[in-house]
Amino acid sequence: MANIIPFKGFRPAAALAADVATLPYDVVNVAEARAFSKYPHNFYHVTRSEIDLPEDVDVHSQQVYDKARANFEKMVSEGVLVQDNVPCYYIYELVMDGRSQTGLVCGSSVADYNNGIVKKHEFTRPEKELDRINHILTSRAQTGVVFIAYNDCDTVQRTIEEWKAAHSPAYDFTAEDGISHKLWVMDDAEKVGVITNAFATEVPATYIADGHHRAASAAKVRNEMIARGGADDGNQPYDYFITCIFPASQCLIIDYNRVAKDLNGMTVEELLQKLNADFDVQAVGKDAYKPAQIHDFGMYLGGEWYKLTAKEGTYTNDPIGILDVTILQNNVLSKLLNINDPRTDKRVDFVGGIRGMAGLQKRVDSGDMAVAFSLYPVSIQQLFDIADSGNVMPPKSTWFEPKLRDGLVVYAI
Repeated sequence: MANIIPFKGFRPAAALAADVATLPYDVVNVAEARAFSKYPHNFYHVTRSEIDLPEDVDVHSQQVYDKARANFEKMVSEGVLVQDNVPCYYIYELVMDGRSQTGLVCGSSVADYNNGIVKKHEFTRPEKELDRINHILTSRAQTGVVFIAYNDCDTVQRTIEEWKAAHSPAYDFTAEDGISHKLWVMDDAEKVGVITNAFATEVPATYIADGHHRAASAAKVRNEMIARGGADDGNQPYDYFITCIFPASQCLIIDYNRVAKDLNGMTVEELLQKLNADFDVQAVGKDAYKPAQIHDFGMYLGGEWYKLTAKEGTYTNDPIGILDVTILQNNVLSKLLNINDPRTDKRVDFVGGIRGMAGLQKRVDSGDMAVAFSLYPVSIQQLFDIADSGNVMPPKSTWFEPKLRDGLVVYAI
C-alpha cells in the first residue's frame, strides 16, 4: 500500500503566488527562462538559476547549483517564501479549457519507489538525473513536483472535496497561458490522518505520470545523504519526495506526435506505396487529420493529409505492441524511414499535441521536416497496464496537460 506524508512546505506569500509560479524547469530552455530573469520573485531563479549567471557558464556547473541555493535562501529571508508551521497536505486544482483536475501535494516514499509501489513506465537518462541530484543536494530542497496518478479512491476524494467546500484557497490565480491554479492548505491533523490512512489501506499503488527523472534523482539523493552520515531509519525528510497525486479519472493525456526529417531516399509516391503493406491509406486533402480512435494515424506529406489505419495482424496485442506509438515506430519509422532509435536519431523529433495539427504542418511546410504523423493519445489505463507489467513505454509516448507549476510548494530535505 502507498505510504505518503504531510510536510511543512515552503510556499509563496499569498500576494506573490502568481509572480513566483513557473512551468517545470524541463519544459523551458535557457533562453525562454532568461526572459523571466527581470522578475525578482520568479521561481526560475531557483530551478533555472543559470539565468542569473553569464551565458557562457556551463548550466551543469557547481556555480549554477550554488546560485540556486543562494536564490532560494534569499527568497526565504525576504519573506517571498514562508514555511508552514505544521505538516500539511496541499490540495492543488488546475482548470484548463473548462476542465478541472484536483491533486494532493504530499511526500511519497522513496522506499515505495524502490519497491515498485510507486510504479514507473519510462527509462531515465543518467545525465538528467545527475543534474537534479546536484540541484537537490546543493539547494537542500526538492523544487520540482512529480506528477503521479492512482486509481480513484472515494475516501480521498470525498475528504478533499469537503475541504475545498469548507475553506478558501490560499492561492487563486490564472497564469499567462489561461490555466487557473488554486491551492488549499490542509492543516487539520485529523483530516490529514484520514488521507494518510486511506492511502495506506486503500491505494495499493501509484503511477508516475510525469517526472521520472525527478523521482529517480530523489531516490539517489537519499542514498547519498545516508552515505554522508545521515540516518537510515526511514523517517528523514530525504526518505520522501514531493509529488502531486491525481485520481486517474481526472488525468488528461494528449497526443505526442512525430516528425521526420527525410524520407530515407524515397519519393512521396514510393512512401505511399510502401505504406499500403501495413496500413489502409486514404487521402483526405488539405484539412488536417487528427485521429479519432486507436490505430488510426494522420500523416502530412507533400502538402496533403492522409489517414492511415493499421491493418489487423500488423501489430501485437501485448501492452507495448498495441500502442500506436509502437505501431508507428515499428511499421513506419524503423521499417521504412530507417529511424531505429528515436532516443538518439536526429532525423526524428517530437511535437506535443498542445501545439495542435498546425504545429505539425508548420514543421513540414517550413522545409525543416519532410513528413509529420499525428497519433491518438495513449490512455491512462494503458499507462497503468504497462507499469503493472514491469515494462516501459517507448520514448515520448505521453504528454500530460495542464502542467503543474513549480514554486507553489517546495519540499526541504
